Amino acid sequence: MIAITGASGQLGRLVIDNLLTRTDASNIVALIRNPAKAAELEALGVTVRIADYDKPETLPAALSRVKKLLLISGSEVGQRFPQHSAVIKAASDAGLELFAYTSLLKAMESPMILAQEHQQTEDAIRASGLPAVILRNGWYTENLLGGLDHELASGKVSGASASGRWSTAARRDYAEAAAAVLTSTESQVGKVYELAGDQGFTLEEFAAALSKLSGKEVVYNNLDAQAYEQALLQAGLPAGFAGILVDAQVQAAAGWLADDSGSLSGLIGRPSTPLDESLAAVL
Repeated sequence: MIAITGASGQLGRLVIDNLLTRTDASNIVALIRNPAKAAELEALGVTVRIADYDKPETLPAALSRVKKLLLISGSEVGQRFPQHSAVIKAASDAGLELFAYTSLLKAMESPMILAQEHQQTEDAIRASGLPAVILRNGWYTENLLGGLDHELASGKVSGASASGRWSTAARRDYAEAAAAVLTSTESQVGKVYELAGDQGFTLEEFAAALSKLSGKEVVYNNLDAQAYEQALLQAGLPAGFAGILVDAQVQAAAGWLADDSGSLSGLIGRPSTPLDESLAAVL
């Protein structure tokens, strides 16, 4: 059986959907924290079990008879490593054939704030001796699409990444890659995949694509880090979250969110979803 943590979340649900095209629902275990979200998954024929990162006592039963586990990194920045550690401990006792983890692009070398807990988690996985594969996901295109209404109204895409390239891919691309690894007939143990979109873009090119597709003139407004952070705070974002977004922009300028390995498209057997397609879907 193949189990997915965070199965009712944005990435987890997409992984479940893709697995259903590759294997029978009876082979899939959806691990969720909130029982209220179980009905839709159960209707698909998927086994649903309660697994709470913050309640380690829920994990052994959740992993009963599981042979492959995908640990989707938690969403609570600052709390993720303790949560991941609980899953790693339970997985070590479960006798898995494969333990997969969604990390961050270039995680072990990246200076990004978001990389820190991924570095700790990858180290813990290696120390555990689990038969593991690491899926280092790049930036999700969706992360750049949440402000389109404001950008169209203002005629500006603001950021602090200068001419840095963003090798983004759609969330469904990363989900498909995870499903491909989990169902592969080839051994995945010991592999590390750096996953990113095929065709990167600068935010100036992002603004140009938005202009073309919307029919409204939109330009890129490059700010220094401090000015960009102030803009985010004035827009109402919490300070901690704003700091993470500013750091991502700064590190993108330095090349940490760019990658041309082609590993993602290689896993999914098709080109990654282009920016224009993701923009058009939202527009």
